[in-house]
Amino acid sequence: MFEAIVTLTITATLLLGSPGPAPLALAASGATFGVRKSLPFLAGILLGLLSAILVVASGLSVMPESNDTMRWVMQIVCSLYFLFIAYKIASAPFNDLTSSDSHVPSFINGFLLNLLNPKAYAAFVALFSQLLIPASNQWWSLFLTGAVCFVVAVFVDVVWLVLGGVMQPLFNTPLKARVFRVVLAVLLLASVVWAFYF
Repeated sequence: MFEAIVTLTITATLLLGSPGPAPLALAASGATFGVRKSLPFLAGILLGLLSAILVVASGLSVMPESNDTMRWVMQIVCSLYFLFIAYKIASAPFNDLTSSDSHVPSFINGFLLNLLNPKAYAAFVALFSQLLIPASNQWWSLFLTGAVCFVVAVFVDVVWLVLGGVMQPLFNTPLKARVFRVVLAVLLLASVVWAFYF
């Protein structure tokens, strides 16, 4: 079992820690608003990710794949929501650390981001189908696999948020901050396009 947990941890770290919608949004939020103000966003992202784990573990994730209309509607809704998050990051006013919190992504924004994140579902489908931790029964196996994935996700998401916060001083002028935020917003949208269509 130990070897299976180690393999799952390494693979989950690579899949969940690679640049995708949630990590890029966390880095952008940390760099734009600071780590402290971004904590509710992080909490929402983690709860959304936990929901994605439960959906995949229960087998509900195969439903959109069996219905083309449902799949396309979900892709359109998800794409529009990620566009909204990208706009929120790119359009945030300079020096938001000392100004209004109105542009800071909220807990709900984070929850919906990962609930609608195609990369999360694809990663968990791969992990649960290929690296399920062997246990005495299937429920315990699903629980252990989900728990390891969630712990890994907490770690990598915190790292991305802190990395963004550490980078914040590098973008201490309005022009640098705007360019950085726009670049991260574009990367966020590109990661969504990649997850949906490639």
